[in-house]
Parts: sequence; structure tokens; C-alpha cells
Amino acid sequence: MKNLVAIMFVIMVTVGFTACNQESAADTKNAAASTVDAAKTAVTDAASAINPASAKADPTAAAEVDPDLPKTTIDFDKTVVDFGDITQGDEVKDVVKFTNTGTEPLIISSAKGSCGCTVPEWPKAPVAPGETGEIKIQFSSKGKKGKQTKTVTIQANTDPNPTRLTVKANILVPEGAEDSATK
Repeated sequence: MKNLVAIMFVIMVTVGFTACNQESAADTKNAAASTVDAAKTAVTDAASAINPASAKADPTAAAEVDPDLPKTTIDFDKTVVDFGDITQGDEVKDVVKFTNTGTEPLIISSAKGSCGCTVPEWPKAPVAPGETGEIKIQFSSKGKKGKQTKTVTIQANTDPNPTRLTVKANILVPEGAEDSATK
């Protein structure tokens, strides 16, 4: 936050000097555009330092947690989601509730399924200490058969990091659909 205030102060001073300069209109316009670009870059850099998930440059960078973030702890109401017996082609959903049991805000930078059939949704905003949140998990059994075990890997400022949830299902294949089951 101090960095953001300092950056804003530098921007204001730079704009002030640019406005007071007696250069030609074209030079003033170029300087103003350059100042605006510098300001945008500075704000983006400051936001990335505070929350690396806000960085837009590299989508894979958002999955990593800033190692300088203060650590916290997380407690799940369950770490295994077992859908039991389901029919091939079913899409099933469940919710895993969690509590930030630490003393620092919990920042989940990513939650990824081990394959495309397992899709998690997680809160993008920080979760305050003592507060709760939810991770929604959707599993598609299309093209699958038999016992399936998948994982959801959660990257956050927790100790330990990452945290994994297990997703299980037993996919029953209807008669005559055996040829469509590939996995």
C-alpha cells in the first residue's frame, strides 16, 4: 500500500512538471502520453506486487503464489468429494467449504483440476481470518467408465502449499454404451 501511495505521488509530481513546462503543443502531448503510459505501468507493477494474480502478462504466473505474502492456514469441511455411483455422461457438482484458520488474509491464486473433466471455481477476493468460503467442483463423466480419482490442486498463501482435494466417482456404463467409454 505504501508503494502504491509513493507511486501515485511520483506520478502527480511528474504530471505537474510536465504541465508547467513551456514546450510546444506536440511535445507536451507526447510527454503527457508518455507520462500516462508510465503511470499505467507503475500501477500495474504495484498491483502485481500486492497480488500476483492480477498480473496479465503471463497466464501461468497467476498460478504461482507470491512467496513474500504472509502465510495463513486453511481448514476444509472435507478433503474428499465422493460422488459415488453415477451414470456415464452425468455432470455432477459439489461444494467444499473452507475456513481461513490463520491470522492473515487467505489469497487463493488458483485451483486446477487434474484433467478437463474436473472444474473448480474458487473465490478470487481475499478471505479474512476466521471467515469462510467455498470451492465449487464440477465433474463430467462423459467418456469415462469405472472408478475415477481426480484431484483439485489449490495454490494459496497457505502452509503447506499447495493443498489438494480428491474427487472420486464410480462411473456406470449403460448397456449398449460400452463402445463410447474410452477412459
